[in-house]
Amino acid sequence: MPSPAQQHFMRVTAARATAAAATTDEPIVATAYEQQLMQLAQHKRQLSGIQSTEKKAEAKREMLPTYAAWVDGVLSSGRGVQDDVVMNVLVWRIDVGDYTGALPIAAHAIHYGLKMPEPYTRTTACVITEEFADMARKARAINGEVDIPSLLAVARLTDGEDMPDQVRAKLYKEIGLAQIDKDPAAALARLKRALELNKNVGVIKEIERLETKLRNPTSTAASDGDG
Repeated sequence: MPSPAQQHFMRVTAARATAAAATTDEPIVATAYEQQLMQLAQHKRQLSGIQSTEKKAEAKREMLPTYAAWVDGVLSSGRGVQDDVVMNVLVWRIDVGDYTGALPIAAHAIHYGLKMPEPYTRTTACVITEEFADMARKARAINGEVDIPSLLAVARLTDGEDMPDQVRAKLYKEIGLAQIDKDPAAALARLKRALELNKNVGVIKEIERLETKLRNPTSTAASDGDG
């Protein structure tokens, strides 16, 4: 974990290096950035030796503070250039469930058109959408606690971006399933949209149940009570 002084230096360096690169339309040139890239490569090698997805997430959670100051500096610069450190941190934050930390980076990446680094082949918007949807699906399966505001933020953020319909359908499905108890009408609209985008998304039964509930909520409530 970098000291407070090192973190301050990194934030300032990141902001200046990003602004300078954006002005010249050239890649970032800074010793601090190169050091972050070397550290990232080392961490990736460590992760490649871990087979458990759960343990990988734990390792990423311990590694992420190393890059926090750099990312903060880049975001504060108000400029955008390709930055593999920032883009890897974006995915790692989603992986560890730090959605609040991931969203500002996602917005930055979409706004400035940043690309995912190798080995990713999907577009940035596609990765963001699919990663959030997958993490929501896992959370729903484990404890049912899904971060609806973050999913809605991703939907708004990527609304105008091009991606496979199946990927966007996954996001709408997770939003819809998460909203069933809190806002059935909104849930139904999301699930129907998911079905429009991908007929095999697996929401037909949920749609039928919601339509029945919304047509006759009193009858549905009574039947629920009888069960």
